[in-house]
Amino acid sequence: MARPLRRRVLASFAAATGLALLAACSPSGTDGDSGGDGSADGTTIAFIGYGDVNPWGAAFNAVYRPALEAEGVSITDSSSMDAGAQVQAFNQAISEQPDAIVVALLDTAAMVAPIQKAVQAGIPVIVYDGPPDPAVADDPGVRQVLSDSEALGRFAAENIIEGLEAQGKTEGTVVVIKGTASMLVTQDRLTGFYDTLEGTGFEVIAEEDGNWDPTLSGTIATSLFAKYGADGIDAAYGMADYMAVPIIEAAKQAGVAVGADGLIVTGSNCFATGIQAIEAGELYGTATEDPITIANEMVEYTLAFLRGEDPERVVIVPSDRITSANVGDFAEQCTFS
Repeated sequence: MARPLRRRVLASFAAATGLALLAACSPSGTDGDSGGDGSADGTTIAFIGYGDVNPWGAAFNAVYRPALEAEGVSITDSSSMDAGAQVQAFNQAISEQPDAIVVALLDTAAMVAPIQKAVQAGIPVIVYDGPPDPAVADDPGVRQVLSDSEALGRFAAENIIEGLEAQGKTEGTVVVIKGTASMLVTQDRLTGFYDTLEGTGFEVIAEEDGNWDPTLSGTIATSLFAKYGADGIDAAYGMADYMAVPIIEAAKQAGVAVGADGLIVTGSNCFATGIQAIEAGELYGTATEDPITIANEMVEYTLAFLRGEDPERVVIVPSDRITSANVGDFAEQCTFS
């Protein structure tokens, strides 16, 4: 069974001002109470999440959308992995006046103006996974259910340090294939990663944008092994398990040994393929922040808001580091995706 979900609240409304603004940003026509019956039935959301072409997005969407629809929530789905299309969909959603806009941000900076426009129109915005730009993050009309991205980056660096030190190395070269560079979720993971590597002898020699794409990640990894040679890379960080496993496959094709005595590879956003790779001794470690856990948290949060309740404005969903030492504790949770 998946581990119980824990919450850590980072922000809340200021008492007097917050209550007034909350009433303005409650589901439309409810005055802070969705019909007075505590039900979300008949409410509407514009859902602008990650597209189904992305493995994390597909797993999240398969849980989130049906769960809301089962409660009578009407969903206009404009999910995409195209940042430009996301901006257009968001602006269109404002014109349709839903009870809330739920969004995962692909280009954090580009979404500042649309979010400001939604808030000015009295439409609440619920951001999930990665945070919004600081320019709008503190607005009472913007709510957030976030992954602990800096912790995920820190866990990845710890996996690399631990794996290389177990080989007796105090120096080494590291390559990073990251998620979409324009997202704060990516930038925050890199902050945690580099902060943890600082002061060690392990140096990042390449940082490439894999755009959360497993195929692109494998192509990039193949190019990196061709560039640096079989002995030129000591460790690699694929920012999601479905990016880390293609790195392992590219290493094998290049004749590079992987595992405890070879290339140390770490992932994140645990998936079944990542758990299997850890159990096979090929992936050193990963972390939770699996899409199913985040989806269930978002279902609970969205329904609470649509029912006229007042969930905390910012919630962080904590993550756990996973290695071969504790993989059995998380295997079932991560295997759902």
